[in-house]
Amino acid sequence: MTTHTDTCRRFIVTGRVQGVWYRASTQDQAQSLGLRGQVRNCPDGRVEVIACGAPEALKALEAWLWDGPAEARVRSVDSSPADDPSHPDFVIA
Repeated sequence: MTTHTDTCRRFIVTGRVQGVWYRASTQDQAQSLGLRGQVRNCPDGRVEVIACGAPEALKALEAWLWDGPAEARVRSVDSSPADDPSHPDFVIA
């Protein structure tokens, strides 16, 4: 049992982040960090990530989002508080 309170963050990632395995790579990274939530493509070409878990794991995910998979070209990662999406795992939405 964990003793921390889960924190939820919403990340909006802009750049070349669709069609480059960004969502699947984000799912793998989030699961390896023990996070839960979701990642989805936005109609405007951005990617939205909602992740919940330990604050240090969220910081690690945010740092990874700036790099993403090899073919991605990230221009920005905006972070804000988020409501819990109530997923028991990390899913591609």
